[in-house]
Amino acid sequence: MLDDRAKRIKEGLDRAQEADTRLKEVDGIAKSKIKEAEDKSIEIIRLTGQKAKLLEQDIAEKFEEKQRQMAAETEKMAKKQKEQAEKQVLDNAIVLVKELVARTVELNPKDIDDKLIKKAADEIQG
Repeated sequence: MLDDRAKRIKEGLDRAQEADTRLKEVDGIAKSKIKEAEDKSIEIIRLTGQKAKLLEQDIAEKFEEKQRQMAAETEKMAKKQKEQAEKQVLDNAIVLVKELVARTVELNPKDIDDKLIKKAADEIQG
């Protein structure tokens, strides 16, 4: 009976030793998997940072290009408006000169002097 009991105790101890060994193996595997997951996480974070920098550069380049396009368009519009304003001034000047000449022609050439021309111009303006 003592031998049987000793045998069972030894088997229990052997199983406990085997369980302890397996537990250490499982713990080692778990630590290895955790380390692997941490390494993958660090790599993902690093790659994400690189992608974010590239995206930021791309956005900045597109923004600068858009600004250049808008500046060119604004300059183009300003030039067009200036040309239109100059044309309008010229058209108005032509109308004024025509009216001035028409009024001057109505006058007797002997009576034409600077005062009469000024008077005709003032009438046109006023």
